[in-house]
Amino acid sequence: MSLFQLQPFNGISQLAVGNPFQQKKYGRRTFLCRPQAVASRTQRIMESVSVSGEVGGAGGAYSYEALKRLDQLWSNICSAQEVVQEPQQVVSTVPNLFRSSNLANKAQGSYDVLVCGGTLGIFIATALCAKGLRVAIVERNALKGREQEWNISRKELMELVEVGVLEEEDIDRATAAKFNPNRCGFERKGDIWVEDILNLGISPVKLIEIVKKRFISLGGVIFEGCSVAGIDVYEDAAVLKLSEDEILLSRLIIDAMGNFSPVVKQIRCGKKPDGICLVVGTCARGFEKNSNSDVIYSSSSVKKVGNSKAQYFWEAFPAGSGPLDRTTYMFTYVEPQPGSPKLEELLEQYWDLMPEYQGVSLDDLEILRVIYGIFPTYRESSPLPSAFNRVLQFGDASGIQSPVSFGGFGSLTRHLGRLSSGIYEAMNGDYLESQDLSLLNPYMPNLSASWLFQRAMSAKEHTNVPEDFINELLYTNFNCMQRLGDPVLRPFLQDVVQFGPLSKTLGLVMLTNPQILPSIFKQVGVPVLLDWSKHFLMLGYYTFLSTFADPVVRPFLNTLPSKTSFRWRRHLEAWKYGAGLDYKL
Repeated sequence: MSLFQLQPFNGISQLAVGNPFQQKKYGRRTFLCRPQAVASRTQRIMESVSVSGEVGGAGGAYSYEALKRLDQLWSNICSAQEVVQEPQQVVSTVPNLFRSSNLANKAQGSYDVLVCGGTLGIFIATALCAKGLRVAIVERNALKGREQEWNISRKELMELVEVGVLEEEDIDRATAAKFNPNRCGFERKGDIWVEDILNLGISPVKLIEIVKKRFISLGGVIFEGCSVAGIDVYEDAAVLKLSEDEILLSRLIIDAMGNFSPVVKQIRCGKKPDGICLVVGTCARGFEKNSNSDVIYSSSSVKKVGNSKAQYFWEAFPAGSGPLDRTTYMFTYVEPQPGSPKLEELLEQYWDLMPEYQGVSLDDLEILRVIYGIFPTYRESSPLPSAFNRVLQFGDASGIQSPVSFGGFGSLTRHLGRLSSGIYEAMNGDYLESQDLSLLNPYMPNLSASWLFQRAMSAKEHTNVPEDFINELLYTNFNCMQRLGDPVLRPFLQDVVQFGPLSKTLGLVMLTNPQILPSIFKQVGVPVLLDWSKHFLMLGYYTFLSTFADPVVRPFLNTLPSKTSFRWRRHLEAWKYGAGLDYKL
């Protein structure tokens, strides 16, 4: 009885073709019974997979219940109005001294720096600990890495060695899989093969455990299972209030709580993201051919999903859990609006499309994990300037992300040295006001210019462009970059946009495939192109400044007053990193 909703049956038209009800007799009466809702294929698959406990960070949960929670969050984002909302006020400014307040003797600990969010925050925390600062991490879950591997190159991981977070041999200890060559593929167009790009599968479980031990050995403290309830910023301190009515005292608080940090929501006033990357995928066992990887593979045409359209892209890598194990991602770029596809809808299409893409039957695979995530991006204020004294955003929370995947680990490795040195200098000089901290998350034209890529790779309604336009555009661009050689292709594949390579690529595209230009205007829109032109010109300007002005200014830094020197160092870094000139082949 509990499986059915019963309604009396009068034997007339309720049994028409397509009627979902079934007849059931109970005593002398006949009832129409509506069977309990049939579980979706995604639900059946996910509930058949054994999952461990959730961990912090994007992609740290694998259960069907967590998928439904994330889909609900995504639906709320899509249905939100464009007007500025009033989010929860997490950070409050208190215009007096903490040492004279009635809380002065109640802090459970006092530190130079408190890092909120440990999954990626452990890296900046360890880098600062290595410089001699007293640092503590506050993490609402257990501080451990997720099971699913991170893909990166050894060159990027060496950045962690240079700032003292890892020893070089730690890279080998944390590496679960290695693979070459790596493909950039375009369905029905062709393939481009590269070496040593995203060719390491790093185990977050091992990597974070290694860094965690180093952090503790350097004197770092970790508060696990603690949620941030609020932050009070005094003139002489920042007070972190935990949900357990405990407080921690520090000179600086670093917000590493990710894309959906409550502090970021407050700063952005609840504004909708301008774009979202939706990601679904699996780690599965049963792949006989499993030696190389796909950095990106684009579908030949736009697909219909629900009430909207989506252009699908793929990534696939051997997994470190076994020789026949492989991770496959399907992702798409969308604008958050009513009718946008849900993650579960994407997964329903994934079960049909992935076997064709990978050349394997779904029945021959053992699903080890189902992976999903949403990654937002904003056109304005990315990176996000500090809005409060003594509070600084880091990682995904800061908006310093990959221009392609919107993820933050690769960006973290490139910027960790710059940020840890800048924070250390700010702490030594007590340059902790918002205008000083904002210099650590400066305007970067290469990141702003990359917004156009996401817009061009998003399927649009009513644009009158061919269904295969995005695939054709990507193939044309990658083919031109390959012709121009490694100095052009490799930086872009490692999420670095530079003025010279970008200019050469655009010029060659216009020369070799000029007929594609009208479709670009239709797909992207003239206002977006005009806005992008400003950032493109600034990219050239920053390249000029870093190349020619930096050598003139740098010798005089040590002759300037300390605060002026601090600010000029940050300007030189902004020119260099904003032009992508920190990247070396």
